[in-house]
Amino acid sequence: MKIFVAGATGAVGLPLVRALRTLGHEVTGMTRRGPGVDRLREVGASASTADAFDRQAVHDAIAGAAPDVVIDQLTWLPADPADIIKSMPNDTRLHQEGGGNLFAAAEELGVGRYILQSRGFFLDAPSGRLADETARLRYDAPGPVGESTRVIGAYEDRVLGSTALQGIVLRYGFFYGPGTWYRPGGAIAEQFRKGEAAIIGDGAAVWSFVHIDDAVAATVAAITAEPGTYNVVDDDPLPVSEWMPAFARWVDAPVPPRMSEADALAAASEEAVFYHTRLTGASNARAKAKLGFKPRRLLWADSVR
Repeated sequence: MKIFVAGATGAVGLPLVRALRTLGHEVTGMTRRGPGVDRLREVGASASTADAFDRQAVHDAIAGAAPDVVIDQLTWLPADPADIIKSMPNDTRLHQEGGGNLFAAAEELGVGRYILQSRGFFLDAPSGRLADETARLRYDAPGPVGESTRVIGAYEDRVLGSTALQGIVLRYGFFYGPGTWYRPGGAIAEQFRKGEAAIIGDGAAVWSFVHIDDAVAATVAAITAEPGTYNVVDDDPLPVSEWMPAFARWVDAPVPPRMSEADALAAASEEAVFYHTRLTGASNARAKAKLGFKPRRLLWADSVR
């Protein structure tokens, strides 16, 4: 098949392109000008440097590639995870405008299938339960997080509601593994080693992770799967109060101390408290049934005490 991947040199984009090429697909990857172009060429993919914010350039890039499938893996993440909330408005704009350009071009040019990267960690579910695919994103989240979920939720609705193409929404968990923040040599591990991490409040928020290679496998399967929404998360959703100490032991870092919500609000932000006290884990049952998804056990789950 001919496949167009936007965000083709990101944490999931590049291994996805590599997997697609290994399977014999013809891939065009959209990336910023710079070293990403050579990274795509060395795995045998064509490179497009169209600016996601340039509607005509995106249209022309997709027209030139004439793909059967378009995959939106666009993200705008900072090098330092401490800046995630500060950078979130840029990421939100990228999804709203860049993703809008990508989707409009796919519809106009008669692309058969459109796959969207969404968030499996901002889902709204009752406390103590895992969110399934009927769950909506947390539109009530504070600040830039809420703005992000509302934009991505609207994007999901456009993709799933299209009558011009088959839409698939992949709601990934927090990525971990090679090229991500969550690995022994990653930015989060460095934060832990420097004593810059803390468990806020009761740490009762439940996080769902997914290994980057498992996310790639699910995305490859989605190319021919039944349209719809899939939660692409592992089998080990854990509360912050459990996964953070376990992760610390896994990367040989000190176990993070506790911090009250009041202190966190003063030192950090309302969004930080939200991440530690209100997130809900997700169920991967549909992905297992429809995508043949077989996620590995969370690599630091055995360090939970």
